[in-house]
Amino acid sequence: MTSTSSGRNVAGWFRLIALAEAITWVGLLIGMYFKYLGSPRTEIGVKVFGMAHGLVFIAFVVVALLVGMAYKWTVSTWLLALLASIVPLASVIFLIWADRTGRLGAGTVGAPATSVSGTT
Repeated sequence: MTSTSSGRNVAGWFRLIALAEAITWVGLLIGMYFKYLGSPRTEIGVKVFGMAHGLVFIAFVVVALLVGMAYKWTVSTWLLALLASIVPLASVIFLIWADRTGRLGAGTVGAPATSVSGTT
């Protein structure tokens, strides 16, 4: 397996985990609403989504480090990724930005389309 194909594989996992991180954040926020403000008050949402979000958060940080090594991110890009894991839903914003700026590999969003013959 070449480093390019393994880099694409890690970038794919990073995309998936970044979206899962945002979804678990939303679940945790809804769970906190029902724990402290909602009617009926219940802690089940916080228990379920708290654990899920904790696991996905750890996965996000680990995969961000792997993607950063595969694509030779700068320290500032790594710091932005780690900050995005802390701020609710910022992982999706970071993911969109990283795709558009080529930090998850070439040929993503904004790449020119080619026809079957290979011309544009």
